[in-house]
Amino acid sequence: MAAKFPADERIQENYMRVLERIAAAARRAQRAPEAVRLVVVTKGHPAEKAQAAILAGARDLGENYPEEGAAKIRALARPDVRWHMIGHVQRRKARLVIAHYDMLHSLDRLSLAQRLETLAAEAGRVLPALLEFNVGGEESKFGWPAWDESQWEALLPDVEAVLAFPHLEIRGLMTIPPPVNTPEAARPYFRRLRALRDFLARRFPRASWDELSMGMSADFEVAVEEGATLVRVGTAILGPRPPKKAGGA
Repeated sequence: MAAKFPADERIQENYMRVLERIAAAARRAQRAPEAVRLVVVTKGHPAEKAQAAILAGARDLGENYPEEGAAKIRALARPDVRWHMIGHVQRRKARLVIAHYDMLHSLDRLSLAQRLETLAAEAGRVLPALLEFNVGGEESKFGWPAWDESQWEALLPDVEAVLAFPHLEIRGLMTIPPPVNTPEAARPYFRRLRALRDFLARRFPRASWDELSMGMSADFEVAVEEGATLVRVGTAILGPRPPKKAGGA
């Protein structure tokens, strides 16, 4: 049975304000605002906050941790909501992704793709997914290494292997740029991901490369200007995440 929580006017206002900012950024880039989907990131927030986002109008919610998100999915029981896994996925958590999530943004290595393919085949489903690339060179970031354009050719064998899996539907690319002092400083990283998408589209023209998942609360407007079709926004809508309890995961 779905949990019932009250509406939150502040979250409603924040959600509408972010949509307006997305639309304005799209128009600046001569894009249609409806070409950009807003994924509200509910990571670290209780189910009440996720439900408040839904009541505000959100139909795409994003989680970073498979187990945390699965608990909210079960608690809210909203078949009209699409749940996105946007965080790093350990192989042992891959089954949760197959069981609960509508889309994976963070497919970041061939071994994970192989595991997901096996589990998706067992479950009789096809998992929409995005390939995650590290375009900033940070050792702390996951994803195939793509900060050096001269090395993009070396990525092709892995990409070709993932595209061959019949139970994974690759729809585009995702990235998380390095921390920057201003939104404008993130622009080169978004441009690099878009250029990589165009490079892969030329090499694999039969595949679908429509989606670019990039941009978060601090820089989503620049990401939209550079071609994002999915932006992942949490803090600007739900506010800061509550501190973790002592001893919590």
